[in-house]
Amino acid sequence: MRIFSVIRLVYRAVRFIRRRVRRWGGQQLTRLRFYVNGATIGPGLKSYGIPIVDINEGCRLIIGHSLMLNNGLNHNRIGRQQPCLFIADLGGTIRIGDRVGMSGTALVCHQSIVIGDDVSIGGNTVIYDTDFHSLDPRQRGTSADNALASTAPVHIGNQVFIGAHVTILKGVCIGDHAIVGAGAVVTRNVPPNELWAGNPARHIRSLHAPSTYE
Repeated sequence: MRIFSVIRLVYRAVRFIRRRVRRWGGQQLTRLRFYVNGATIGPGLKSYGIPIVDINEGCRLIIGHSLMLNNGLNHNRIGRQQPCLFIADLGGTIRIGDRVGMSGTALVCHQSIVIGDDVSIGGNTVIYDTDFHSLDPRQRGTSADNALASTAPVHIGNQVFIGAHVTILKGVCIGDHAIVGAGAVVTRNVPPNELWAGNPARHIRSLHAPSTYE
């Protein structure tokens, strides 16, 4: 039995060292990916794993301080893990505020995606400001299809909580302090201080701010 205890101890020590080395390496590679893509990023970045960053010519990625990312299979293990994706094309601008946390989140921007301060985004959420494809079948068969697709800005306010596996589509504005339930498909605006969930997402109930009085 003693030999198994020793094996277990060695295994845990190796795993601990590997995690620390992987975390440090992922942090440096993440900074490098942001840098070579011309991103502006504030201090305090924490990245577990390495995101995918693809900011094309004429596009911008602007990030505030204390961004926290979980990327891939080894982080935030809730199933269907992927790295975070920051994709901007066709002149799109992504702006992310301070103290934002996201796990396996995909941001695909062809116009504008704005995320406020103190926002938490659950695992495998996707945020799109484009339809990706034209509604005209003749245009969908051309190389210009992506550029001809409808776009509209997405805006997420301050202190918003978004659950896992949420889809937020073009033109949506989510108000301050709102909560979006897991698995929701958000196709229209969510007012401040409300809980929305479902497919398509709908109002569930109001969220009353705690009283300042005892």
